[in-house]
Amino acid sequence: MSKLSIVVPVFNEEEAIPIFFQAIERVHQNLSEYDFEYWFIDDGSTDQSMSAIKQLQTQSEWVHYVQFSRNFGKEAAIYAGLEHASGDYVALMDVDLQDPPELLPEMLDGVASDEWDMVGSRRINRVGEPPVRTFFSNLFYKLINKISATHLVNGARDYRVMNRQVVNAILSDGEYNRFSKGIVAWVGFRQKYIPFENVERVAGKTSWSFWSLLKYSVEGIVAFSQVPLTVIGILGVVSFITSIIGALLIFLRALLVPHSAVGGWPSLVVIILFMGGIQLLSLGIVGRYVAAIYLETKHRPIYIAREVK
Repeated sequence: MSKLSIVVPVFNEEEAIPIFFQAIERVHQNLSEYDFEYWFIDDGSTDQSMSAIKQLQTQSEWVHYVQFSRNFGKEAAIYAGLEHASGDYVALMDVDLQDPPELLPEMLDGVASDEWDMVGSRRINRVGEPPVRTFFSNLFYKLINKISATHLVNGARDYRVMNRQVVNAILSDGEYNRFSKGIVAWVGFRQKYIPFENVERVAGKTSWSFWSLLKYSVEGIVAFSQVPLTVIGILGVVSFITSIIGALLIFLRALLVPHSAVGGWPSLVVIILFMGGIQLLSLGIVGRYVAAIYLETKHRPIYIAREVK
């Protein structure tokens, strides 16, 4: 009998955990040909999430968990879950049930039939979310797909089912600054995405703020595109050529009109501020890439487990 490992990152989700487990177990009744195992990865929760997970463990021998020593982030939790999962197939799901469990049989069937190596999911709308978040999300996908060789599916969720080969390929990428959506797209294999309507959280509140999503987007761009560095180089060349042309014009004016007055101090200040801004922006972008290199060279572990059971 084949085994399906379900990896569930958790951060302050005490209310959603038992609801999630019951929902998946209902789906399991229609997938009796598979053994299920659950890996709940507690990402340094400060509520009673661990108590809820341990309570589930008293009900089922197939419930396992990894408790982090502190909050390492969802990417680290995903990596830890994939690392511990022992199933022939691995499903990655959010505990808030925004990933519809009813899609699981179709996704699993697509991979188990060997037609696909990975079947993922994507939201076709964001009903219920703030319009500004929807706007910036669409903008992010348009931008990264223009500046990166790795294509990301707009609206793609972390919710996916993978065979063992895909899981091993993802784990072989041991980079510290992880961006799972990009890594999954980068490893390749035969991939398919199932569309679905946006679903509201079943309980609790999201831990993703606009600022945290923005930082996550920046990490994705840095991880999978060098175009910002190229743009900086182009800006430098354009600025240099413009300064040469300006110097020549000033020199010619001095020759042709020797007694012309030197004016335009306000415009000069604006130009200086403009060039200074470009330089600081360029340094900031380069600094972000250098910071990523710095973190990689430290070779710190992606996560530290306080308890594994």
